Amino acid sequence: QVQLAESGGGLVQPGGSLRLSCAVSGSFFSINTMGWYRQAPGKDREFVANITSHGWINYADSVKGRFAISRENAKNTVYLQMNSLKPEDTAVYSCRVDGAGLLLWGRGTQVTVSS
Repeated sequence: QVQLAESGGGLVQPGGSLRLSCAVSGSFFSINTMGWYRQAPGKDREFVANITSHGWINYADSVKGRFAISRENAKNTVYLQMNSLKPEDTAVYSCRVDGAGLLLWGRGTQVTVSS
């Protein structure tokens, strides 16, 4: 059984930083795109960033220049470095992974930006 394990959320002050991690475990053939989405209270889930197996990266306009996504293929792990955090970044952040016959969502990790 393939599983996702997310970590790194928490409470941080405006302007602070957090690093999220999402590791894939289990038996699978290959991973293509790894990414992050977020859902704030009362809002729809929205795309944050993703990275393909070739290293192509996409960001939502709202996080460009502040967030950085990366992946470590040997560990089947994707990271989201979040800098200059704002209160509007407060949300549950979920990892999404797809590949050959594979589409998984993580349970999510809470990120709260507040003074």
